[in-house]
Amino acid sequence: MEFRRLKNRLIAKVITRFPSLAKGVIESYAPWESEDVPWTPMRKPLAEATIAVVTTSGVHHRDQKPFDMKDHDGDPEYRVIDRTRPLDTLMITHDYYDHKDADCDINIVFPVERLREFEREGLIGRLADRHYSFMGHITGRHIPTLISETAPQVAGMLRKDKVDAVLLTPG
Repeated sequence: MEFRRLKNRLIAKVITRFPSLAKGVIESYAPWESEDVPWTPMRKPLAEATIAVVTTSGVHHRDQKPFDMKDHDGDPEYRVIDRTRPLDTLMITHDYYDHKDADCDINIVFPVERLREFEREGLIGRLADRHYSFMGHITGRHIPTLISETAPQVAGMLRKDKVDAVLLTPG
């Protein structure tokens, strides 16, 4: 394994074990800010809404290309997660958080089984057939790509699928 990936995983494990150390790591990243973040209120009751998951946890199907962990600025691409495929076809490629628990139960970062239960119980109208995954560590030169290309592509597919609300889950 490449040294950088090993270093990233070690940092993630140490921060998980000693959360007080996370403050310095968090402060080393400048937040991206925008005045143009839209707020869209729900137009229908949750029990009638189509829901999709968008995650930044680096989840993808095993037969999909893994997220690029060698690029220091991350990977601005996304992966489409097919609801109809078994959960054991999913894996996580992300070195910037400790996902050992999520490796045992993917619902920790991608709660599609819980949403299926909500659908059966009538708490949500319908669970979308397609969901989307990003790698949460995207910085530097990849921010413009995320903002102007990949995020709008995913938003367009969510609109095409008539998704009413998205559950955004971090890694």
